Amino acid sequence: MAEIKLTKNELRNQQTRLAQLEKYLPTLQLKKAMLQAVVQEVRQEIQRLEKIRQEKWQQAETFSGLLATKTTIDPLQAVKIKRVIKRYENIAGVEVPYYEGSEFEDFTYSLFETAPWVDAAIVDLRVLAELREHIKVVHEQLQALEKEWREVSIRVNLFEKILIPRAAENIRIIKVFLGDQQLAAVSRAKVAKTKIQANREAGWATTSASEGEG
Repeated sequence: MAEIKLTKNELRNQQTRLAQLEKYLPTLQLKKAMLQAVVQEVRQEIQRLEKIRQEKWQQAETFSGLLATKTTIDPLQAVKIKRVIKRYENIAGVEVPYYEGSEFEDFTYSLFETAPWVDAAIVDLRVLAELREHIKVVHEQLQALEKEWREVSIRVNLFEKILIPRAAENIRIIKVFLGDQQLAAVSRAKVAKTKIQANREAGWATTSASEGEG
């Protein structure tokens, strides 16, 4: 901890600093609470999507044996993703990605030359592929929000446990020192006044004695 100057100017500086810290702390605390709430919502969203993916995967297992069957096409080629579409929103100062959809690579096939189950298999496989990408983006959300949440939490702790108590203690130390200085000055002034008064009285006494002798 740096040594503080025990002066009135430093006292004003520390008081200003304390006021600024106490004014900004509620904003940080609000941001921390907001981020914490959003992080919890995102975690719940991941759980929801994972549950849906598990259900869809169980449905898709109906076609797992058929996928090994020789056909004129490979259904897995129909689920190659060309681009994942995202939008970004600012949440408590953090740019957070949101899943908007996926574009698949072009894939065409003849309805008359493929087995009837292929259409349904492709639909289910694409749903699974989109869910996978959706979950990836939500994990990106969680990562960005948790990072900011941790940083804000550190700052809140810094304000609450170090900066504000330190400024308050500095103010106390300076006030005690200045108060002692003021008391010492008053004491010195009283002593000086007493000496001056004693000297005056001694001077008057000397003068009176001289006049009496005369």
